[in-house]
Amino acid sequence: MIEEMSERFRFNTVGLFTRDNRSMVDFYTKVFGFSTDWDGIQPNVEMTLGQMRIILFPREAFEQMVSHRFKYPDGMNGTMELAFDVPTFEDVDREYRHALDYGAASILYPTTEPWGQRTCYVTDPDGNLIEIGSFNE
Repeated sequence: MIEEMSERFRFNTVGLFTRDNRSMVDFYTKVFGFSTDWDGIQPNVEMTLGQMRIILFPREAFEQMVSHRFKYPDGMNGTMELAFDVPTFEDVDREYRHALDYGAASILYPTTEPWGQRTCYVTDPDGNLIEIGSFNE
């Protein structure tokens, strides 16, 4: 049964509803190296990094499209996280500083956890929680 389910679905994209696509594109291209061919005009932004894909779409445009109003979290968004693995503990520290240089807000300074992971948390310009971690010292 599990084998059948793995063929039925393949998770490949995270969609983020944004307040400002331009600042989010700037952040994800500079901090993580995502690429996009977004023209700066269309509401839909597709960004890729290897096999990863993020879609950005303005909150207001989405509400108009589905004819429904939503309540979005203010400030830091604690309802989900994007998690990025890096090769080593040293990379966690370096990528944390790099993210802060490009406007991320710090949530958790790089910390080595009792379960053997070095991890940190920041937020993107819309307040989405991002984890950067490694299990390789």
